[in-house]
Amino acid sequence: MSFLKKPQFAIPAVIVAGSAAYYYSTLSAATSAPAASSLKPAFKGEFTDFKLAKIKDLSKDTKLFTFNFDSPDEPSGLVTASCILAKFVTPKGSNVVRPYTPISPPEQTGSFDLLIKHYEGGKFTSHIFGLKEGDTVSFKGPITKWKWEPNSYEDISLIGGGTGITPLYQLITEILKNKNDHTKINLLYGSKTPSDILLKPELDALAAKYPEQFKLTYFVDSKEGDKSFDGQVGYINKDVLQKNLSGPTEKSHVFVCGPPALYKAISGTKVGPTDQGEVSGVLAELGYDKTHVFKF
Repeated sequence: MSFLKKPQFAIPAVIVAGSAAYYYSTLSAATSAPAASSLKPAFKGEFTDFKLAKIKDLSKDTKLFTFNFDSPDEPSGLVTASCILAKFVTPKGSNVVRPYTPISPPEQTGSFDLLIKHYEGGKFTSHIFGLKEGDTVSFKGPITKWKWEPNSYEDISLIGGGTGITPLYQLITEILKNKNDHTKINLLYGSKTPSDILLKPELDALAAKYPEQFKLTYFVDSKEGDKSFDGQVGYINKDVLQKNLSGPTEKSHVFVCGPPALYKAISGTKVGPTDQGEVSGVLAELGYDKTHVFKF
């Protein structure tokens, strides 16, 4: 594998570290047709408390949080791709609000799942990691980031790092569960080590089940002694993108999600929540502009 000569564009996998993978059976749930429900969606236009039903430890810094709705038949109202806002109030009365992308499929009723990594000094992650089952958290949403329509493009390329995999995973599962959506998907996903790859069992299963439609490449900073790892050690760089992307055409699209360093090197950062800003970095060098790229 060739590495990018210009250090300002190189993305060592260490800066796009993900979290330890966990096993969550979305494959069967994602292939089921949404159940008809007369209940209103659980997520509303105002903050609503939901009970924390289950906490699953995945690694030293990653947990799976399952929150219940009032009824097991209650739909979420989520769409692909969308996020929700989580809030808690500090002892001094300040609101701390953070966006999170559920990994549960939109048709799942009765509950939703969040995969959250704890960041040192992070106000919200420190709060939620201190909760126990039965506690509540306030959520508001959903906020649609990109409304996916089947066969919008012939192919899409997904560039992700760390917990930035969550909206990309929404897109992947939404497309692959629809037998009438023939969009081809190419995921380039960077993590620190093989054990840090988030959603690896699910991604591997999807790649095996849909080999003609879903291409998957992992990038890590170090194999860390994992002889079974079959991805690449090194960088998601200009050479990699040039070989893997279809090129800037109206028939394809690129979606990017990850830490600030990934955006800066690959696509440029967003100006604001609703302002994508101009495309810069490696994608701009390859001829891409804002009509070809979406930054989550």
